[in-house]
Amino acid sequence: MLDSAVIPLALYIHIPWCVKKCPYCDFNSHALTDRTPFSEYVDALLLDARSQIHLAQDRPISSVFIGGGTPSLLPIHEFMRLFHGLREMFSFQADCEITLEANPATLEHAPFADYLEVGINRLSIGVQSFNDKALNALGRIHNSHDAINAIKSARAAGFIRVNADLMHGLPHQTPKLAYRDLSLAIDSGATHISWYQLTIEPNTAFFRSPPDLPDEDTLEAIEMTGKKLLLDHGFYNYEVSAWGGKDGMCRHNINYWQFGDYLAIGAGAHGKVTLSDDGIYRFYKSRLPKDYLSFDTHPKMVKFTQILDDELIGEFMMNALRLRQGVSIDTFRQRTGLGLDCVATTIASLQNQGLLINSPDIIAPTELGFRYVNHLVGEFFN
Repeated sequence: MLDSAVIPLALYIHIPWCVKKCPYCDFNSHALTDRTPFSEYVDALLLDARSQIHLAQDRPISSVFIGGGTPSLLPIHEFMRLFHGLREMFSFQADCEITLEANPATLEHAPFADYLEVGINRLSIGVQSFNDKALNALGRIHNSHDAINAIKSARAAGFIRVNADLMHGLPHQTPKLAYRDLSLAIDSGATHISWYQLTIEPNTAFFRSPPDLPDEDTLEAIEMTGKKLLLDHGFYNYEVSAWGGKDGMCRHNINYWQFGDYLAIGAGAHGKVTLSDDGIYRFYKSRLPKDYLSFDTHPKMVKFTQILDDELIGEFMMNALRLRQGVSIDTFRQRTGLGLDCVATTIASLQNQGLLINSPDIIAPTELGFRYVNHLVGEFFN
């Protein structure tokens, strides 16, 4: 039986504009223009949020993530207006984590202290690399100095939690260069590092004209070297690509992996909600900003679709098994409304293969299972 009251609720906000589109990016982002309708967009965000009040079911917001695009391009006075409106509609937990994605170049963000005034208390800075040649190949508009200065400036402004987004497996990257990227992130004051491999996605410039990427042996050496450095500096690999340091884990992303609920506002934003005694639903909004802004009573809801019981197991495990610590059996029951009997045979088989730990209380990957998580998750879709 589903009880939404015990399931935490987060909020995702999508700001879809960037100064320019990067060649590796397949996110819903669009190039900034002189006529970018920031004020109208915030109006639409607030209208969108109001249309979802009933989905909150009186639950407080436990975390907020503002992604993009480059959301720090939104003028600070519009952030103030947005959060003033949101706080009138929803209650926020006293310790609510509010994360803003920001790029290092100063023209792409306001003074960091201004975000603290809004209530934003965590920054995720899109560094990608501290190597200028790599940044040029990735189409980034900042340089290594900008990246170092952004992290240091954020800490100096009073941000206790600062994530650095870093890629590895970049064109012509060596283990030494990857090691240097991680070292500079740590030395600059990052308290959390998202370290993920560059992948070539369809509908990107890199897909149409692939760069020269490191071979498998080099990629393995990069990963081994980088992981040792992070572990030696007290970072914990709690999720496939996430390393928590002094500030621990990203609460918003943990809510995703633990199959919590989240409202979603903005062009192309995706949400998930549990409705007591009715089911679990996913929804998403119109992808193009012009379509999102073309509404009569509220921004367009493209789909509101129930996750059926035969899909729930795979959906849950696809998220939960990305966590090294896994999730409790009670969380599985609470978040899906299903009994353990429907997965008991698969779990037993994976435990025998050494891919899941042997525990009556927790569903968690072993070290081997964590390494081959895609295969592990796939077993729950068979």
